[in-house]
Amino acid sequence: MDENNFPRLDKTVFSVVSLEEADSDEKEYWLSKTPYERLQYMELLRRINYGTSAVARLQRVFEVAERI
Repeated sequence: MDENNFPRLDKTVFSVVSLEEADSDEKEYWLSKTPYERLQYMELLRRINYGTSAVARLQRVFEVAERI
């Protein structure tokens, strides 16, 4: 995804709904998307939050836990 090609936000379109209605509508919306589309959106949010400091890949974290 190109950093300069972010989708534009239409700030003129908003609606006010109850939390219960919003949760069900949001869940239904995301379930209608393919896993690839969901991943693309996650990547967009990551780039919006971290900007140019976002690395090309997500970091892997490995931790060894000692059993007590």
